[in-house]
Amino acid sequence: MDVAIIGAGPAGLMAAEDLIKAGIKPVIYDAMPTPARKFLMAGKSGLNLSHSEPIQTFLARYGASEDRLGDAVRGFNSWAIRDWAEGLGTETFVGSSGRIFPTAFKASPLLRAWLARLKEGEAILNTRYRWTGWTDAGLLRFDTPTGPVEVMAKTTILALGGISWPRLGSDGSWLPHLTGRGIHVVPFRPANCGFNVGWSEHFRERFEGEAVKNTVLTFEGDRVQGDFVVTRDGVEGSAIYAHSAAIRDNIEKYGPATLELDLTPDRTVQQLENALAKPRGKKSFATHLKKTTGLGGVKAGLIRECLPTADINDPHKLAQGIKALPIVLESARPIEEAISVAGGIAFEELDENLMLKALPGTFCAGEMIDWEAPTGGYLLTACFAQGKQAAYGVTNWLAAQH
Repeated sequence: MDVAIIGAGPAGLMAAEDLIKAGIKPVIYDAMPTPARKFLMAGKSGLNLSHSEPIQTFLARYGASEDRLGDAVRGFNSWAIRDWAEGLGTETFVGSSGRIFPTAFKASPLLRAWLARLKEGEAILNTRYRWTGWTDAGLLRFDTPTGPVEVMAKTTILALGGISWPRLGSDGSWLPHLTGRGIHVVPFRPANCGFNVGWSEHFRERFEGEAVKNTVLTFEGDRVQGDFVVTRDGVEGSAIYAHSAAIRDNIEKYGPATLELDLTPDRTVQQLENALAKPRGKKSFATHLKKTTGLGGVKAGLIRECLPTADINDPHKLAQGIKALPIVLESARPIEEAISVAGGIAFEELDENLMLKALPGTFCAGEMIDWEAPTGGYLLTACFAQGKQAAYGVTNWLAAQH
């Protein structure tokens, strides 16, 4: 065969689509019973395909990897993604946050149409084929339900993902096959992840699963307005994920990090202090807090959990605490729980078309490469774009060999 694609996620499927356009019929292999399981999981929260912000702002979200991803993402930007989805019968819209979603808020209709298009293009999809490396003769080796299989392919695209959500297929089982051939892989770390907090048992039992809404979270001077969720072991949610890379890096260098919460973004410290200074009388603290500031439930619980009793009884210090409530984040949650990862195959191992320099004819794409992205559609966009980039590389490679 001309091309074997290993991994049937967004990067692998997009590579297959572009190869078909180039007149090449790919064969796709995936270890799971069905393709694109993580893509489908993303659909449960609406399937954030991309973001509508200007391209320079968009690219800056990739941080240190901006230059490495820039050309590919420019070539398949958010508007191109919308056109592509529409071509598959999926209308999209831009939400109030600028994020792009399918109108149906589902991944399954888009995936069904996508797989149908690939089938029409005579792509072959083999599921339950787990890649186990190469034979001494250079053949691709797979474990299948019927036993080991060896495959000869002129070129290969590896699109095997990172190591988050292993139950959906991204389990990192490919790592020894590449490191064993001298390929440098930057150690994986959690990205877009939650963090552990040493909650008291009382707080944990009372507020586990509660959403904390309308807050501003500040870390090292960077402010994010949004919501998060109290978990049994700590915190998670979109506003936490927005800070997660910086918090993770800080914890790795210095140990536990302090995140500050503004529980009342629409009120100043002075307004809060004036309200809290009103005579409390026989009212309980909870009643007084609720009546003077409107804070109750989980927010009131956080105040009791995170402030010393002396500060709670001092209107000035309490007001300051409400505007900058310190939460100590002890460590990142396990990488298996993270939405995505940082780390992977070092870019220095790849040429401009994502071919491994040490393994000519073998290309890589997606989360298995060393880059990370925040939530907001940036991860999917880069996976799509790198799938197309790898397909372009394969097409040129095959043409050159002929």
